[in-house]
Amino acid sequence: MRAELVALGHAEAACGRGVVSFRGDLHAVYRANLWLRTATRVLRQLSEGPAGGREALYELASKVAWEDVVARGQTIVVEAAGKAGAFRNTSFASLIVKDAVVDRLRTRWGSRPDVDRKGADVRFHVHLAGERAGLALDSTGEPLSHRGYRPRGGPAPLSEVLAAGVLLLAGYDGTQPLLDPMAGTGTIAIEAALIATRTAPGSRRSFACELWRDRQPEGLAEAREEARLARRPPTAAIVASDNEARAVAAARRNAREAGVGDAVNVEARDVRELVLPGAGAMIVTNPPYGERLGNPSELAALYRDFGDALKRRAAGATAWLLAGNLELAKSIGLRASRRIVLFNGPIECRLLRFDLYEGSRELER
Repeated sequence: MRAELVALGHAEAACGRGVVSFRGDLHAVYRANLWLRTATRVLRQLSEGPAGGREALYELASKVAWEDVVARGQTIVVEAAGKAGAFRNTSFASLIVKDAVVDRLRTRWGSRPDVDRKGADVRFHVHLAGERAGLALDSTGEPLSHRGYRPRGGPAPLSEVLAAGVLLLAGYDGTQPLLDPMAGTGTIAIEAALIATRTAPGSRRSFACELWRDRQPEGLAEAREEARLARRPPTAAIVASDNEARAVAAARRNAREAGVGDAVNVEARDVRELVLPGAGAMIVTNPPYGERLGNPSELAALYRDFGDALKRRAAGATAWLLAGNLELAKSIGLRASRRIVLFNGPIECRLLRFDLYEGSRELER
């Protein structure tokens, strides 16, 4: 994520535990929400300090000038995340901050704002870190992984943020042909198309900051127009294939909804009949690994067949596999040249790189 912020002009961006911080005005907030592919939220920090217990957290929150960020008649919600010994239940921390917000606004206004857990006008975020806490305005609302191009839920969907992160870690920049031979509903190929066409991933959705008191509609409109003008046609093939008709139909629909229907070629094809989309292709895929889809004992044959297809049909390509089951990954029969630890939700995975060339079968033997 830091590399993305640097590309947006924030060379000062610094990595922390689960966060990357940067400085900027409201226009920077708009651009971050529009362009960041691997972030979940963009938060504007309001305060940070000691919060080793209920009283300390309440005092920290009561000193924030909430009346400057909430307008009369607006609804609020407070959400909390992180870990702290005094708040094993983050809901308790969010309740304390909510009380502090409401009490301060009641004192200033003579009335209290309403709380709306689902569609609040203003969203506050509490980040717990041991004995300290940070209080922030949530500028995003629905997580940035919700690009708006596919229905939420469904069978074991891969997060858009994780798909984009896998592609960026693999070094994908849109100049090389790309294939996902077990594409499911097409998330990896669609995120690849958004990268290849320089499409801002947040360009088809709205953000919580559009309701802020200091909002600048013209600034957001300018940022959206800047994003529109940055788009370009793809320069290399992007192919998503799957052997299930429903997955193929869903991938095509999602690509159209994402505005990249003309950039992604969705094919009905079994992984055993793998066909490269061009010389020097990159293969990136997230096969089932038995946690939410498939039976591990039955999937071993699929992995063996996938490995055989790579050896026989993918010479000259580089394959990246998001493996949530390392025992299954061994069935591929190729040695990974790189391993990166990632998490797919609570599932610890490995992103494995396989360099394929003439003679891969001999190396395997």
